[in-house]
Amino acid sequence: MTGVAGASELAPGNGHSVHLGLFDGAVYYTVEKDGYRVVATLASGAETQPIRFVSTLGPGERLMISVPQAIGQPSADFEIIREGEILHVQEPSGNLIDSVATSAVLKE
Repeated sequence: MTGVAGASELAPGNGHSVHLGLFDGAVYYTVEKDGYRVVATLASGAETQPIRFVSTLGPGERLMISVPQAIGQPSADFEIIREGEILHVQEPSGNLIDSVATSAVLKE
């Protein structure tokens, strides 16, 4: 994940759009005492009940959301990776779409 071109900065609390197979949604995070609280909300349409995933990530931890595809096809995987104070968001294509950096200090 080095040499990321066109990465943008996302401040804690700001949302980022995600696309995972037939699901669309948003992901954001907040800085908490015990780590980055990441929230991803996805739905398969405006009329469907959304699904929310919540995880608190420490340095070096990751969250993966996976949607199975047709038999013989690879799953659509969406991954959020925390490396130090940087949060990487990777969509199913395998392309790193956003690198999120923050200078926030975690208070003990």
